[in-house]
Amino acid sequence: MPAHPLAARLIPWYAREKRDLPWRAPGFGAWGVLVSEFMLQQTPVARVIPRLEAWLERWPTPAALAADAPAEAVKQWANLGYPRRALWLHRAAAEIRDRHNGVVPRDVDALLALTGIGDYTARAVAAFAYGDRHPVVDTNTRRVIARAVHGRAQPAAPSRRDLDDMAALLPVAEAEAAVVNAATMELGAVICTARSPRCDECPVRDLCAWLNAGRPETPDLRRRQAKYEGSDRQARGAVLRALRDGGALPQEAVLPDWPDALQRDRAILSLLDDGLVETEDGVLHLPRS
Repeated sequence: MPAHPLAARLIPWYAREKRDLPWRAPGFGAWGVLVSEFMLQQTPVARVIPRLEAWLERWPTPAALAADAPAEAVKQWANLGYPRRALWLHRAAAEIRDRHNGVVPRDVDALLALTGIGDYTARAVAAFAYGDRHPVVDTNTRRVIARAVHGRAQPAAPSRRDLDDMAALLPVAEAEAAVVNAATMELGAVICTARSPRCDECPVRDLCAWLNAGRPETPDLRRRQAKYEGSDRQARGAVLRALRDGGALPQEAVLPDWPDALQRDRAILSLLDDGLVETEDGVLHLPRS
């Protein structure tokens, strides 16, 4: 069976144009791929690379991370955002150590059973770390498919159809399928961007249904993220930073000058609920067990 026309174009383009990223290096390993996928969720590549390198230098295996305290994972996460991912990654490392003899599993269902791993991450690890043939769909992939295949400016709401659409593009050969998954993401990240697509540079421009239709405007159904400045997310980050820098602190000593005391207290309560902060006799600290 001949390769899908889009895949046939993307494979040589990716070989020429792909960015030199750590997790694409030969022999990077399944643990490194898993950590990178946790970090890359809603976080720019440029912020992830130094944190990823520091993380893997400190904890080169799941067992090494699992042997350390959760607080150390939260500290090392620093300013990556969404710090629950650090806690989930620590728990997943312990599960890999205890259930899989310290080896990141290859099976998608086994990966899905680990803390913090959803459908995208499980398939990404299976495809990119082990080379198995699975459709892998992220935001960039969905946008490329929406435009090139369906002629829409922006993707519709996420659904099972996304996996079916990506599966239809994949070559039969596992190695080529992994390349097409990565190439589609890369195209969306650097060429087929959300706001200013560089259609003149696109390797599939003559095959693109959206471009051939004159780039019609279609509704943007993406969920909008709330503004960070002044948000509870900002307050949560500030509380964690205070505890990373100052160690254990009485609750009243955490952000005493925060402009909205109710917001600060709400942030502390939400961090306690998430297990990112613990309390003992009114003293707050990062999780110890």
